[in-house]
Amino acid sequence: MKYYLGIDVGTSGTKTVCFNESGEVMTSKSYAYDMTVPKPGYAEENPLDWFTATKETIKAVTKEGYPISGIGLSGQMHGLVLLDENDQVLRPSIIWCDNRAINEAEELVHNFGNQRMQKITGNSVIPSFTLSKLLWVKRNEPEIYKKIDKIMLPKDYVRYALTGSFTTEYSDASGMQMVDIHHKCFSKDILDYMGLSLDKLPRLLESSEISGYIKKDLAEELSLSEKCFVVGGAGDQAAAAIGNGIIERGDLSLVLGSSGVVFSPIHKEDIEDNPLQIFMHAVPNTYHIMGVTNGCGLSYKWLKETLFESTDYNTLNEKASASKPLANGLIYLPYLNGERTPHLDPYASGTFIGIRQNTKDSDIIRAVLEGVSYSLKDCYSLLPKQQYHIRASGGGAKGTLWRTILASAFNTPIERIVQDEGGALGVAILAMVADHIYPSVKDATDKIIKVLDITEPNKNWIEQYSKGHELYKDAYLSLKKYYKKAFEI
Repeated sequence: MKYYLGIDVGTSGTKTVCFNESGEVMTSKSYAYDMTVPKPGYAEENPLDWFTATKETIKAVTKEGYPISGIGLSGQMHGLVLLDENDQVLRPSIIWCDNRAINEAEELVHNFGNQRMQKITGNSVIPSFTLSKLLWVKRNEPEIYKKIDKIMLPKDYVRYALTGSFTTEYSDASGMQMVDIHHKCFSKDILDYMGLSLDKLPRLLESSEISGYIKKDLAEELSLSEKCFVVGGAGDQAAAAIGNGIIERGDLSLVLGSSGVVFSPIHKEDIEDNPLQIFMHAVPNTYHIMGVTNGCGLSYKWLKETLFESTDYNTLNEKASASKPLANGLIYLPYLNGERTPHLDPYASGTFIGIRQNTKDSDIIRAVLEGVSYSLKDCYSLLPKQQYHIRASGGGAKGTLWRTILASAFNTPIERIVQDEGGALGVAILAMVADHIYPSVKDATDKIIKVLDITEPNKNWIEQYSKGHELYKDAYLSLKKYYKKAFEI
């Protein structure tokens, strides 16, 4: 029996899970770290924290005696990591939910052209993509920009630290807004605009290709073999999709993590005229469409830490159940870090509407669950019209109430699978494919993924949530101008 690690470099911590070749969890270890918010709209993390977390969790796993054949890496997308010629980190990583690069995004639209950018990368210009953040550094920290020798994404920094391999893979790289997704290469036009040479960017490879092997000194420290390989891996959403068996058209992944994501695979011919964000999948010759709400699990985390610090999440869920659908007239807009889909609005902020004297704590909690669900429905509503096979994952998917709210808002059943390790399982599967345990990702997921349960819509809630979603949409439109004015003030 062989064993593989799936390492997920997340926003609030890194998780390392050991799987056998049948996809069964042997052991799992986590290591938490903090995000810093230097100013409103900013979000940064220290890449050294990710590497420390990775090493500590690997050591905790190998201490239990499992001989590891290969490793898959998953990571938060869109983050900017900059190294100098001595491989020293030049500044904290500007991570996915940072929206400081508003002016730089507007510059790209004005000077480079949004339609041109869409044609190359599949997406409109937004501040949270890596390219806008890189331009922000160029405009605001020119001395740092001059020292840049390597530009990489969060998981690829961990890969570089583990193996010395300066590589990335298509699913994560396509979220940088620097890759020509039609020709599967970094765009010369975009690099020329930024004044960048190709050697400052990582080599591109497929997600199930071997990118390198553990460094000799680290192999000894981490109790790994020098023959232990690291595959390309995947951005967190593509990884979670594989970990949920979301491989083909009509499959849909609903991820309730720090951000909330609606994800569905497409083919190359489906790219044109698609209103959602488009990236490459971790499955060869496959793309995917994705809608993202920035403040999913972040909203629930903010709620707990700000208003219910001494309450655990299970108790929060129980309290929310004491409220009724529509939360006694309370609506929550989950725009803690601006919003991506469908508004592309960096100015939007979190908002409660409808607080009254009889509003209870249970209403506030339920309103947060419902508000995030409405935001996810905004994403879902933009998908091509067809019947979808939906599987939910992420920490939020563990709550029965939240799954039922979502199933009712979407008016469709939602599955969970037995394995709830999401991205970690997805990239471990990629390592198994690289090691020829399975001939393809599809073959692996068919054999490994098993359904745990199905959450059906509550028939009495469907119409209520349809009306609630309309109120939610009206609320944003009413506040859109206010958000920008408040930000400018």
